[in-house]
Amino acid sequence: MTTETVKGFSDYTGEEAEKREKIRKILVRNFEIYGFEPAETPIIEFEDFVKGENEFDEAVSDIFKLKDKGQRNLALRYEITFPLKRISQNKKLPYKRYQIGEVFRDEPVSSNRFRQFTQCDADIIGSTLKDEAEVLALTGRIMKELNIKAEIQVNSRRLLNSIVKSLEIENSEFVMREIDKIDKQGEDQVKLNLAKFIPKDKIISLFKILKKSLSSFKKFEGYKELKELIETCEIYGIKPVFNPYLARGLSYYNGSVYEAKISEGKESIGGGGSYLVNGIQSTGISFGLERLCQLAKIKPDNKKVLIINIKQDKKSISLAEKLRKQEIPVTISDKISKGLEYADSNKIPYVIFLGGDEVKKKKFKLRDMKSGKEEFLAEKNLIEKLKTL
Repeated sequence: MTTETVKGFSDYTGEEAEKREKIRKILVRNFEIYGFEPAETPIIEFEDFVKGENEFDEAVSDIFKLKDKGQRNLALRYEITFPLKRISQNKKLPYKRYQIGEVFRDEPVSSNRFRQFTQCDADIIGSTLKDEAEVLALTGRIMKELNIKAEIQVNSRRLLNSIVKSLEIENSEFVMREIDKIDKQGEDQVKLNLAKFIPKDKIISLFKILKKSLSSFKKFEGYKELKELIETCEIYGIKPVFNPYLARGLSYYNGSVYEAKISEGKESIGGGGSYLVNGIQSTGISFGLERLCQLAKIKPDNKKVLIINIKQDKKSISLAEKLRKQEIPVTISDKISKGLEYADSNKIPYVIFLGGDEVKKKKFKLRDMKSGKEEFLAEKNLIEKLKTL
């Protein structure tokens, strides 16, 4: 029997797990500040519901399929947008929900692609252009708090679709999917992909149009809304960049699409756009927790304390509970040498020695494990010091 994880699945412990949890808390706080409420949905759904009307999308084709004892066709969720069709019913609009949860895709694994990952979504059912701008303002705020230098790029699928159809190119959905790959595959490769189905002269004309600035697209559908979105974002202090090649991979997007990308490169941090839920115009953004953890320049909070209890059970427990009431994480050890080894191994920054002399003098020895510095503090001063660290 092997104890190794399945390829594409990971364990998270120690500092890595703590960083993930800190990022979760930052996301939840910001989602709630912007008026989103939490929701939870099942990991397993009926296969037909998971596929929806988008079964030919690449992400949908990679779903994990399974059967229960009743031989019902089921699947692991590949994202957490489609359950909105169910949970948004009969909700007062706009319905603003956020959800953070695991999703699964049976796809090739790479350094940035996993088979299980944590998706962090905020969506508005019954949205307007102003709501789209607010979602991008939320994105900018999160990037700033995580110390990630990001560029927010925007486009409109309506605009892109209008451009493609103006050239009398059929199967605009296929064309948009290919154009969206330009950052990963490059322009030459995308042109080769398109050339299998589209005449060369139309491909040349398409890319000639797409190289123009936004102001050149006034005659196409979607231009007015996209221009208004960018102008509204500026009120929030956000300056999105127009990217005419941005389409997003999922075909259900029907209006604005957006993506946060690393300023120094082309890698995506999160993305979203506007779409219909039960015929109602909606919008949302999604982040991958694993990607945020790779890029976020933050450190987990580390106010942990180890109390080395030297035959002073009652006082050690009493002090530990007082510190915990101040939300300071505390562990108690009854061994001096093993306790110090434990603190060092788990990167616990402070150790309190509590023995008979400390109880008698009513002062406790506090050791800074990084510097080795020690000081004697009365209980009140000790708690105050640890609260402010």
